[in-house]
Amino acid sequence: MKGVKSKDLNPVVGLVLKILKAVIIAMLVSLAGILIMAFVVQWLSISERFISIINQIIKGVAILVACLFALKKTKNGAFVGLAVGLVYIALAFVVFSLLDNNTWSLGLTVFNDIILGAITGFISGIITVNIRK
Repeated sequence: MKGVKSKDLNPVVGLVLKILKAVIIAMLVSLAGILIMAFVVQWLSISERFISIINQIIKGVAILVACLFALKKTKNGAFVGLAVGLVYIALAFVVFSLLDNNTWSLGLTVFNDIILGAITGFISGIITVNIRK
């Protein structure tokens, strides 16, 4: 039996599946980036200030890569990208809070992550839609 294609589904369901696919890709990219960063931090003396900047860069790149791979032939790329960025940031917060001994602190850092995720997703969605033409 062949797999179900997103064009055969209800448009809303197909869009939700694209967003979920993008979020999963973003999580995998960010996990790989954080693992690489952990090895680099072990070898080099990197200031705590730079680690948080590198972490933001990893999240931004993860959102961009996810949009490029998962949002092929998508209309309204800006808003779909925005949704990808926001859902990814929410899931990343939950996953990394669980990995960091259940630290569930909502502060300025989380607010910055939400803003970064929204802006990066919005711009990545625009880029993706215009590259695919």
